[in-house]
Amino acid sequence: MLERHILLRWPSLLTLLMTVWLWCPSVYGQGGGGDDDDQNNNGVAGVEIDPIGVLRMKQNNPLVTRQQLMAAKQSLSPQLARTSQLRKISLNRLEKAVASRIASGKSPTAEMVAMAGMTRLQYVFFYPDSGDIVLAGPAEGFGRDSVGRLVGVETQQPCLQLDDVIVALRAFGPGGEKANTISVSIDPTEEGLARMQQVLQQLGGQLGSANQIPVIVNSLQQALGLNTVTIKGVPAGTHFAHVLTEADYRMKLIGIGLEPTPVAMTNYVDRLTGGTGSTTALTRWFFVPDYQSVSVSSDGLSLQLVGNGVKLVDEGEIVRKSGERKTTGRANAASRGYTAEFTKKFPQIAKSHAVYAQLRNLIDLTIAAAFIQQKEMYSQCGWDLGVFANEDGLAVELLPPPRQAATAINAVMRGGTLITPIGGGVAIQARKALSQENLRTDQDGTIAQTRSAVSVDGLSAGQWWWD
Repeated sequence: MLERHILLRWPSLLTLLMTVWLWCPSVYGQGGGGDDDDQNNNGVAGVEIDPIGVLRMKQNNPLVTRQQLMAAKQSLSPQLARTSQLRKISLNRLEKAVASRIASGKSPTAEMVAMAGMTRLQYVFFYPDSGDIVLAGPAEGFGRDSVGRLVGVETQQPCLQLDDVIVALRAFGPGGEKANTISVSIDPTEEGLARMQQVLQQLGGQLGSANQIPVIVNSLQQALGLNTVTIKGVPAGTHFAHVLTEADYRMKLIGIGLEPTPVAMTNYVDRLTGGTGSTTALTRWFFVPDYQSVSVSSDGLSLQLVGNGVKLVDEGEIVRKSGERKTTGRANAASRGYTAEFTKKFPQIAKSHAVYAQLRNLIDLTIAAAFIQQKEMYSQCGWDLGVFANEDGLAVELLPPPRQAATAINAVMRGGTLITPIGGGVAIQARKALSQENLRTDQDGTIAQTRSAVSVDGLSAGQWWWD
């Protein structure tokens, strides 16, 4: 989040905060069902996207969600509906099963789309003898909420999704090309900022009363126009890219007081004081991985993801493209307090707001894909990703690419400064999490033991997941 603090000699503090959030569902179909249920590509959209790519949000309806999840649970097989502490998925076998359906003119099943109901990625295991690359984590029955998000029927935590897995694997594929950063940024245009400055100069110190706030808000909104969406490292027309963007802006909505805090915490606006800021102050808020949340077994065959997995950082902790952190200026106390508390309470926030759990899942998948590439598992097992490798095999770039986001402005009166926070971002540098200085050691060998307890022997033909 880029924040400009503009000092005006007004008798009150007017905090103008631009916000927008969005969401769009998986590229695949609607809901629960078994292996034989074909899934179409017309998922329920959580945003409206007009012909030029401008996004408008939709709201989740908790009552409708509960009804839909109850119905979804009834449609699932008993094996798929039950809760599992550690469900296992062989990526190689899943790809073969998907390829078989595509070869017969069918789409992936709901079971495939929802990754057998897995709600969190905890482990990656590699078995050189069989060539299986296995993901493991908790799972449960699944369905769609009122805006089309795939979630568990018990916890309403989002499921891993096949299209997100494919996007992550392609970003760190067997070809050896290594993605540096996966990121999203939504920012005003230079022209919009110039127009905003002109409006501010025209206004001068002429704010006479709170009644003029709506006029000023409208003037600035008109001046700034639409923000530009920039997505790097993954295709913009994917569910993966849309989730990154929604998570960023939902965080901003909470921070600036346009959405209630999901847990007991103090937002950014409520931390501000009349003395905050200067004409040159810049602050950025970014979601980044917790780069010290990865443990790898001594033999390099297993990875475990631990902790929150996600941090919210301000300018003082921004990660450079090279992977190094850089302090570019002292962030104000309100920003430091908000980002620190958001990070500390991220597990509770993710339970309350599904998009943050989705964000964590995407970060985990990205790190897992980078690990698979780094350990050369593709070449060891002779897997070239098959139909997962590109759009010709299995299309996942089926959503309208977000290009612009409409500006929304909030106003809060407090003191004598005009503050206009602008922009935002998510930056994932997965290979940094796998650097030696960040890896946790598996000192007691528990990760290797967990891998040894998981057997790929005895799986039936076409079986790709098991408990």
